Amino acid sequence: MQARHHLFTIGGYVRLEQETGVKHELLAGQVWAMAGGSREHALVSANVCALLSRALRNKRGAVHSSDLRIGVKATGLFTYADVTVICGRVEIDFADPTGQTVTNPRVLVEVLSPSTEDYDRGEKLGNYKQIPSLEEVLLVAHDRQEVEIVRREPDGTWSR
Repeated sequence: MQARHHLFTIGGYVRLEQETGVKHELLAGQVWAMAGGSREHALVSANVCALLSRALRNKRGAVHSSDLRIGVKATGLFTYADVTVICGRVEIDFADPTGQTVTNPRVLVEVLSPSTEDYDRGEKLGNYKQIPSLEEVLLVAHDRQEVEIVRREPDGTWSR
C-alpha cells in the first residue's frame, strides 16, 4: 500500500511557510523544502545584490534578496531566486493570500551549488522562461569565476 501524498493549495503552502519559517517550492500541489546555502553561496549572492544595486542606482529597477517569492503563473511554480530585479511597478500574484508573491521579475539570478545546479539549469530555468516580463537569467557559479547569461531575444527565443 502506497502512502498518500498531501497536495497543497497555494493557501496551504503559504501557511506551511509561515508556520515553519522554512522556504519551500510549490509545483502542482507538491511542496519541497529548499536547501540552505553554504557560506560561499551566501557571499556570492550578497555580492551580486550589491553589484546590481549599484548598477541600478537612480534607475527604476529594484534588487531583492532571496526572501522574495516568485510566482510563475504559466506553470504554477512558487519559488525563490537568489536575487531578483523588478523594474517599474511590482505585480502581485493575487492567488497568494498574503500578497507576498511577485510575478514580474525582469532579471533572476541563481547561484549554482552542487546540489541544485542541474535543477537550476534545467527544470527551474524552464519554468522561469514562462514569465513574460523576464529578460535575463544569470547562472552564477559559487566555486569558480563563471557567469552564464540566458537572455530572451527580441523575437522571444532564448539564447545562452
